[in-house]
Amino acid sequence: MTRLSRSSDLSVRRPAARLRDAALATRKRAVFFDRDGTLNEEIGHVRDAADFRVYSFAAQAVRLVNEAGLRAIVVTNQSGVGRGLIPESLVRRVNRQLTRQIAAGGGRLDAIYYCPHHPEASVERFRMVCGCRKPASGLLETAAREFGVDLAQSFMVGDRFVDMLAGRSVGARSVLVLTGVGPRELEDGKNSGTTQPDHIAEDAYKAVQWILANL
Repeated sequence: MTRLSRSSDLSVRRPAARLRDAALATRKRAVFFDRDGTLNEEIGHVRDAADFRVYSFAAQAVRLVNEAGLRAIVVTNQSGVGRGLIPESLVRRVNRQLTRQIAAGGGRLDAIYYCPHHPEASVERFRMVCGCRKPASGLLETAAREFGVDLAQSFMVGDRFVDMLAGRSVGARSVLVLTGVGPRELEDGKNSGTTQPDHIAEDAYKAVQWILANL
């Protein structure tokens, strides 16, 4: 009977262990996407699910994240709930719609987190200065706890500077996309001296391409 020595046994197992460790490290990274203006058209508060339009490149962007082994997570401010403009049930419905449409294009969203609060909300239970409304980092931190994400090794993609600031506050790199209100935000940011993003991309798909090239 042939028996492996201890050193030979380790030499067989080490490559598998390295691959496993690399896979685990990748799964601890995430790409956080803003929703409106980033994955779907910016139309202000979505008051009717029939008006919700996902960008043609959104599913492909998310699929690239999936294929790379990173988490794909949406973090979105939805103060229209607190302002009494839209019901919370509509936000949930639209989020399900986004998830389905991304899935139909071959992508998979791991989760969608939203903040319904606003300091001047007309709905009393949502009237607060919270820790989850971007640029605060609460949505990202909640996702990190629930998915074991290393925020400092992650990325934030959005069309507003509040997205960039939320990502920057937890050590994530940020990408501003030129969809939604991105062009206006970029111009205003340049004029006001706001801290600039790590990268500027044409859209979420181009943003993910840059992210994967800079892992």
